[in-house]
Amino acid sequence: MDGKALIFSAPSGSGKTTIVNHLLKNNQDLGFSISASTRDKRGRVEEDGKDYHFLSPEEFKKKIDRDEFVEWEEVYAGNFYGTLKSEIERVWSEGKIVIFDVDVKGGINLKKFFGNKALAIFVKVPSLETLKQRLNDRQSETPDSLSRRVFKAQFEMTFQDKFDVVLVNEDLQKSLKEAQNLYDEFKSKF
Repeated sequence: MDGKALIFSAPSGSGKTTIVNHLLKNNQDLGFSISASTRDKRGRVEEDGKDYHFLSPEEFKKKIDRDEFVEWEEVYAGNFYGTLKSEIERVWSEGKIVIFDVDVKGGINLKKFFGNKALAIFVKVPSLETLKQRLNDRQSETPDSLSRRVFKAQFEMTFQDKFDVVLVNEDLQKSLKEAQNLYDEFKSKF
C-alpha cells in the first residue's frame, strides 16, 4: 500500500465527524475511508456503503480470516469496527489522500500502520461536562449508554499523546480552521 493518510480520532461526541465532513466538503483531494461495522444502522439517517459498510458478525469474521482489514476491534461488546484494505485502495486509486474518522484505538493502530505517511489528530473536548452535554444534545443516548460513553471517553483521553496533534474542539469555527491548516501543512510536506 502506498499513499498518504489523515486520521481523526476522538471519544464519541468530540466533534471529529463534523470536522472530517468539513474537510471533505472543502478539499477535493481527500477521500473518505468508509469503516465496516457490525452495529445496527441509526434509523434512516445512515446508509450502507456511505456511512459504514454494515456487516453481520459472521461476514465481519470471514473478512478477518481472509486478512481484509488493516485494523479491526470489538469497540463495544458484540460491535466490531474495522478498516478494510479495499477502502484505502479505492481512495488511493482515485489519486486522493485517504481520511479516517475512527475511534481512538483504531486511530492508534492506523498510525502504527502508516507511520510518517499519516497525520494522526486527536480531537478533544475541553471537559467531560462538555462531552456529556454534547452526547445529551444528540438525543440518541440512554442513561446507561451515556454513562458507558463518558467512562470510555475518560479512558480514551489517556491516549492523546499517541497522536501527532491534539486539537481541542472548544469553538467549532476555530477548530475547523485549525484542522484545515493542519491538513494544508501535512499535504505540503509531500
